Amino acid sequence: MTKENAVKKLTKEILCGRRIKREDDLSIFLDAPLEALQQGAHDLQRQFCGKHIDLCTIINARSGHCSEDCKYCAQSAHHRTGIEEYAFLAQEEIIANARANEDAGVNRFSIVTSGRALAGREFDAALDCYRAMRKKLHIDLCASHGILTREQFRALRAAGVTSYHHNIETSRRFFPEICTSHTYDDRIRTIRLAQGEGLSVCSGGIIGMGETWEDRLDMAVSLAELGIESIPINSLMAIPGTPLEGRTPLTSDEILRTIAFFRFINPTANIRLGAGRKLIEDNGTPAFLYGASASITGNMLTTSGTTIAEDMALLQRLGLSNETANARQSSAAHAANE
Repeated sequence: MTKENAVKKLTKEILCGRRIKREDDLSIFLDAPLEALQQGAHDLQRQFCGKHIDLCTIINARSGHCSEDCKYCAQSAHHRTGIEEYAFLAQEEIIANARANEDAGVNRFSIVTSGRALAGREFDAALDCYRAMRKKLHIDLCASHGILTREQFRALRAAGVTSYHHNIETSRRFFPEICTSHTYDDRIRTIRLAQGEGLSVCSGGIIGMGETWEDRLDMAVSLAELGIESIPINSLMAIPGTPLEGRTPLTSDEILRTIAFFRFINPTANIRLGAGRKLIEDNGTPAFLYGASASITGNMLTTSGTTIAEDMALLQRLGLSNETANARQSSAAHAANE
């Protein structure tokens, strides 16, 4: 059987309910022609996600002074990157940012803070923000505050947060090469605590840090085993002042192959484009057509992303939409009543 036919067969099996397991032979994802994988990823994406592209935005609500030593991160106190550093932002600024993103049509909004964990008065301030946004806005709320306790996740849920972002970053094997101040198991434990309190989890990682293709496959399988519903794939944009500043950027084909096999291994998840999207031609167009069903839009944490207006125009050009079925039904009902 040719590699192309093997990919077609696997695609049909996944459409019929098969799921990739860790013990399966994953070499097809590295050996098969990219075009064949992309076609299969397209078919899986259309079946499980339709033409919907989920758009989320981030506000960096506390910057710098992070105690952790993650080699890719501009906010680590172990590196000298010259970024702006500040404490937790005022509630008015955060809510204004969320409202602007909601008005622009974004699906969800996340408050992100630097540091191992958000605690004390700043965590209370975050809860106040979530409560206020839940009362005033309709946008879905996500949080990203590091390694939290079960009680903190319970408080976030009660405040109106529906999803929690916490990347595993890479494979278990490679994780110690990029971070030594906490462990891979610390991240897994945090994810399971969040899930245990009823939060949907957004978790993915960064490719291009020096890991192998097998590490990327391992990350994809680990996320499937965790039942992750939203998987951001970031391509390293090496930041001067970090230990990874000399890394050569990935090619577009390397990123697209990764996105394609993440779709095969996590067929029902939102595969989300993150940092490094500009490394893909035409502002990420091939990714949206062949596997990616979501994207971070607006600005990233410390690297420039794509504007919301640009993304809305791109989706329209591709015949895709970030409008949910519920929103379409609501709009139709509103129009019928006018």
